[in-house]
Amino acid sequence: MESLTCLICDDSMLVRKKLRDTLEEMHCQVYEAKNGAECVDLFKLHKPNTTFLDIVMPELDGLEALKQIKQYEKNARVIMLSSTGTSAKLLEALKNGATDFIQKPYTKQQIAKAIGYTA
Repeated sequence: MESLTCLICDDSMLVRKKLRDTLEEMHCQVYEAKNGAECVDLFKLHKPNTTFLDIVMPELDGLEALKQIKQYEKNARVIMLSSTGTSAKLLEALKNGATDFIQKPYTKQQIAKAIGYTA
């Protein structure tokens, strides 16, 4: 079976580490970016199965990174993962092609469902 690849994009190292640990338990190969610009570059380089994207970040925010990823690959699977889940941001993310929106703090079950993982 081909392993899943995931890209985590969050400016918080703690959030990235926690999510990396969760994804690696699910046998995912994980890449990390600390801002939206780095996320877009890593997405183009690795073409991950799923990208987890925070909204509020330096250099390029998550919504702008989402737009750029979707311009590059219209079928990209991008899950917005944010604590700033205002309905306006959520609607904008979905309108721009986000696959789903998970509110922080998330559960392991939400992450497993988002990547289609079954134990």
